[in-house]
Amino acid sequence: MGHTNKIADPIQTYMAPGPKPNGLQAADDGLWIIDQGNDHVYKVDWKTGETLVDARTETKASSGITFGDDLVWIASTGSNEIFAVEPETGKTVEKYESPGAGVNATHEHRGPDEKKTVTGDHGLEWKDGHIYIASPPSQYIHVMDVSNWKEVHRFKAPGYRVHGIAWAKEEGTMWMADTSAGTIMRLRVEDSRCYDVFRVLDPVQVHGMTIRNNKIWYCDDRGPIGFFDVDMVPDF
Repeated sequence: MGHTNKIADPIQTYMAPGPKPNGLQAADDGLWIIDQGNDHVYKVDWKTGETLVDARTETKASSGITFGDDLVWIASTGSNEIFAVEPETGKTVEKYESPGAGVNATHEHRGPDEKKTVTGDHGLEWKDGHIYIASPPSQYIHVMDVSNWKEVHRFKAPGYRVHGIAWAKEEGTMWMADTSAGTIMRLRVEDSRCYDVFRVLDPVQVHGMTIRNNKIWYCDDRGPIGFFDVDMVPDF
């Protein structure tokens, strides 16, 4: 009988070049990072963490990054926008409204005289001209057609605080991290059906997430970057 409580072992590989890494995207020639502390986009060497690209962007308190159409896409959480920028320079090419911007659920109880901050989206992924946008305020993953910025699909993100997302090896499914719950689960994009889940224990907090060679990489916004030693096949 399999275990019903699968726990990942985080293997820290190096520290991020910026003060507060918040989004990751795997590429063959390096690991892309967006930093929420200084809004720089970095690309680092997979093995050493050596900085290959360091470009300032016009984003604000950013929390997600992906690559598509020869552009880097960034979730500018503080300005409730999605930016498309040049990879080597960080120069803004285009920007769009965040589809999931709103008030986080834990702030809804606040009274009329208390601040209810509207905030934007987090993790991003790219596929076939569509950008997948994880949104803590809406608690959905929104699928946007970048040719006209129209939502073509959305599916529920279980839990309170969806953050990093990454394509799974299994077709039509995606890994999704919930930072507050300390869980990473594999969901079917069509309808959010869950096929696998594992836990990430304190003190590690998963913010950005990406996948390379069927290995999930993470960043903790306090600086560490690494990967998870965990069985990627359900055992329960």
